[in-house]
Amino acid sequence: MDHLPAPQLARELNLRSVVLFGVALMTPMIVLGTFGVVAGDTGGAVPTAYLLALAAMLFTAHSYGKMAAAHPVAGSAYTYVRRAIDSRVGFLVGWATLLDYFFLPMVIWLIGGAYLQAQFPGVPLWVWIIGFIGVTTGLNLRGIKTAERANDLLMIFQLLVIGIFVLLSLRHVFHLGGAGALASTAPFANNATTLAGISAGAALAAYSFLGFDAVTTLTEETVDPKRTMPRAIMLTALIGGAVFVTVAYATQLVHPGGDFDDPNSAAFEIAKTIGGDVFSSVFLAGLVVAQFASGIAAQASASRLLYAMGRDSVLPRRIFGYLHPRYRTPALNILLTGVVGLIAVRMDVATSTSFINFGAFTAFTFVNVSVIATYLRRRRAGERPHRLTHVVAPAIGAAVDVWLLAHLDGKALTLGVIWLALGIGYLAYLTKGFRVAPPVMAFTEEEPAAKTG
Repeated sequence: MDHLPAPQLARELNLRSVVLFGVALMTPMIVLGTFGVVAGDTGGAVPTAYLLALAAMLFTAHSYGKMAAAHPVAGSAYTYVRRAIDSRVGFLVGWATLLDYFFLPMVIWLIGGAYLQAQFPGVPLWVWIIGFIGVTTGLNLRGIKTAERANDLLMIFQLLVIGIFVLLSLRHVFHLGGAGALASTAPFANNATTLAGISAGAALAAYSFLGFDAVTTLTEETVDPKRTMPRAIMLTALIGGAVFVTVAYATQLVHPGGDFDDPNSAAFEIAKTIGGDVFSSVFLAGLVVAQFASGIAAQASASRLLYAMGRDSVLPRRIFGYLHPRYRTPALNILLTGVVGLIAVRMDVATSTSFINFGAFTAFTFVNVSVIATYLRRRRAGERPHRLTHVVAPAIGAAVDVWLLAHLDGKALTLGVIWLALGIGYLAYLTKGFRVAPPVMAFTEEEPAAKTG
């Protein structure tokens, strides 16, 4: 009797859908959430920090686009490094990437819960966190199109709040200084601006771009991925960067310099200045919605990375490689990320964020190296890829990523090294003491047909 073929991920996403998921994961309002800290580092030149971070991230985005076109399957950095460099290195990059993908939803839900608890102190934090996890998990279980529709509505509201914030900021500046005050160079450079300060601010601002790479995990659910994915990756980085720079410029006009009573809540202070109590409440709602939209995209991406590793049998296939027969979603992985999110009840933002940064910049570095490795392989095969796009650009991207990685705080580096040590131990077990290679994913995106019996 013939068995039905295993369910496959459904190709339903177009360029617009993928870009919206990436921008949602970047959380455009994060520029306001971190504004006070970046302003303090840069001496009041936040837009310049974001411009520098954008320029740096575009090199890595270019490399992701190259690898996504060459390998249009789920798995992101894990898949690219396995196929371009070595299966063992690929495993360790995938293991490090789990820090980014696996813990990012938890951080997002934690921040959203913290915002709500600040407004409603009588409600325990765990209530808000469980609420975030429950609704987000339910939407992702129903399928990528359901999550996409919810994500579209949330993104519209988030962008509306950002637009109102910018307009109120410009109106405030206009009333105080006239039209001439709207075209100032002070937000980009002033007497307190230093190269060291801008560099430090850019290192922090670069964390706001961590969503552009996650769109590659949706490759197998995207129509014409070889053409769509490279464009989606670059557009995600460019759109996010444009939003960050614009919002930072308008906000810096309202509050020149980098001194705040509380840098962590600087945006609330500015929102109240430009719009009073009513807009500050709307602004809070926008921040919460931003976290919710970002959580949908983050959980979807994390579950699909786990699916790629499970399908490859690097992680137990029966669990991590499972697809729901009706919704065709990696249901067990989605539920697992929800369970991990419960850890947020016992953690703080600083500690959980430390995991993410180490994994992200490790993955970024090796994706750039993968492009160079692909170039060398193609040269040996007699091809002549362009050196500028296949060597120079990724080399610059890798150097920038290593610099960012080296400038993480000590806690992030310590936690990252411990996690990698655990990964090396598991790899040794998986490969019988490194004597055999880890299981390798088939180069086609289709599952093998089930045996008949």
